[in-house]
Amino acid sequence: MRKVELKIVALANSEAQPNSFVVVLKEDTGNRRLPVVIGAFEAQAIALALEKIPTNRPMTHDLIKNTLSALGISLKEVVISNLRHGIFYATLICQKTDGTTFGLDSRTSDAIALAVRFECPIFANDFIMDEAGVTIDQPSAAEPGAPKRKKELSSYSDQELGRLLEEALANEDYEHAAKIRDEIKRREG
Repeated sequence: MRKVELKIVALANSEAQPNSFVVVLKEDTGNRRLPVVIGAFEAQAIALALEKIPTNRPMTHDLIKNTLSALGISLKEVVISNLRHGIFYATLICQKTDGTTFGLDSRTSDAIALAVRFECPIFANDFIMDEAGVTIDQPSAAEPGAPKRKKELSSYSDQELGRLLEEALANEDYEHAAKIRDEIKRREG
């Protein structure tokens, strides 16, 4: 199974789900993005590590990193390995000092928080990017008088949906982009 390397490009409040956040992962050598809804605690853990903000006491993800390191285990990579019923699943690929590797099941948000701390790569299996990724194409000029946003996505033409998707991605409105992507897939399917 082919893996796609991802980088964190954004961390923002979720408009659709109160008290939630969205971490946006972009494929390293392409134009797809993967929005992942996460909890407030995990968002804070990721933000603290990204910004290298020191804390007085170790946060939970720091404790896990320190424990693994003390046991001679390093985190080699994180793989977003599955998507079932709209829930992402991740695997921590760990390596012992003797070179043996093993995987640990993890929530995706925790896996990302640990990847930032270990400075290891984040991957997703390619089928996940195909199912849940949002593709960003080169922006095209919107036709004059084109509608900006209607209440029901089903009322748009395929061409209008394409323009809306481009606008949502350009404005980094990944939740709306995911809804548009879902409508496009519903029509294809």
